[in-house]
Amino acid sequence: MVNPTSRFPRSWWPSLNKHWLLVATVVGVVIALANIWHPGAIVAYFRHHASPLEKFTLILFLVLLLPPLFERLRLPGIVGLLLGGVLVGPYVSAIVPPDAPAVELFASVGRVFLMFIAGLEIDMQVFNATRRRSIGFGAMTFALPLLGGIFVALFFGFGWIAALLIGSLIASHTLLGFPIVNKLGLGKSEPVAVTVGATIFTDIASLLVLAVCISIYKGGFSLLGLGIQLAELAVFAVIILQGLPLLGRVYFHRYHKNEQALFVFTFLIVMIAAAGAHFIHLEDIVGAFLAGIAVNRLLERSPVRDQVIMIGESLFVPLFFLAIGVRLNLPVFGATLLNSLWFVVAITVALFAGKLLAVTATRWFYDYDWPATLTMWSLSLPQVAATLAAAIAAYETVNADGDRLITESVLNAVIVLMVLTAVLGPILTEHFGRRMLVENKE
Repeated sequence: MVNPTSRFPRSWWPSLNKHWLLVATVVGVVIALANIWHPGAIVAYFRHHASPLEKFTLILFLVLLLPPLFERLRLPGIVGLLLGGVLVGPYVSAIVPPDAPAVELFASVGRVFLMFIAGLEIDMQVFNATRRRSIGFGAMTFALPLLGGIFVALFFGFGWIAALLIGSLIASHTLLGFPIVNKLGLGKSEPVAVTVGATIFTDIASLLVLAVCISIYKGGFSLLGLGIQLAELAVFAVIILQGLPLLGRVYFHRYHKNEQALFVFTFLIVMIAAAGAHFIHLEDIVGAFLAGIAVNRLLERSPVRDQVIMIGESLFVPLFFLAIGVRLNLPVFGATLLNSLWFVVAITVALFAGKLLAVTATRWFYDYDWPATLTMWSLSLPQVAATLAAAIAAYETVNADGDRLITESVLNAVIVLMVLTAVLGPILTEHFGRRMLVENKE
């Protein structure tokens, strides 16, 4: 006689024996549904009969399932989220229409939180410790790709404003590879700290270029108009960077025992900063990023910081990437890869070459060895947070004639660039980071 426990691990059998009724019920339900439901019927149900709550449940299931699945395939989780958006979008299952108000809401709130968290996670102590070198490297790793992007855009027939904007899109960087170098024990090394500090310069500079380009494109260029825009930006930056920390300290001191109130307050000031940016004709992501920098030190030791980052990174930001996937025009995206392939290649070369020239110059000025230099290069390659948020903002900018600041083909090229650098950046960072670790031990 076969011992039933021999077929199952010892830890499984008591659990199955205890919950036999639940197991039998679930098996029965699965068998019953298998005779009625099939993939086509499920898609048809969600397309025509599902309530908004049921569709939102499906979206949350994709948010939970796809990122870890793609990460196990050694691909960035955001690629899985974009694919998930495509799957429920109009060109595959047509479950979620791209013009739905909920899609617009998730896209707006998600990109605001994306940039707020980018500002919030900047380590100001690291930046202050390496300020001069961070600014120097930041200026080079911003200016050289910017010039390369402008040249490529002009070569392919774009106007000056669009060319300047396209150049700024590849001038910033997202530190996707930082957890890798941190795990290797290199997080506090000077080259890595300089690269982290340079993120502040490149993100702020690219957002400033975005703000100026959008203002000129909407209202036309004039020295007076440009001066007014820069003055408004300066006043807004002072109010956010100095006013929010002061207001926050007063509120946090008064309600320091009420974490719920502190969380809502933090959420509110992000939205106020984003709305305030819109009020003076700036993009909401500019206000959100400045708000993140402003409350960085305030939230440093508060549990609210972890709560805000958790809800942002686990809900709002994934929904933003899913919304981008829903809105992705697959025919135009395919046409971009076929008809604008050389533009995609050229802008990619401009990014890789510009960043490489920047770290090479940094090596000459600061006397870093090659493993450290190439680690800095790989860290500065990924174009995700600021790049995609700025590209979406530029694409949605329309002038008086109804023309967009950048075309849909440029937006698709940016998505291709984002996926490519998000995959290659961490891989190269791990490779060069290990070489840097060996060099440091010697």
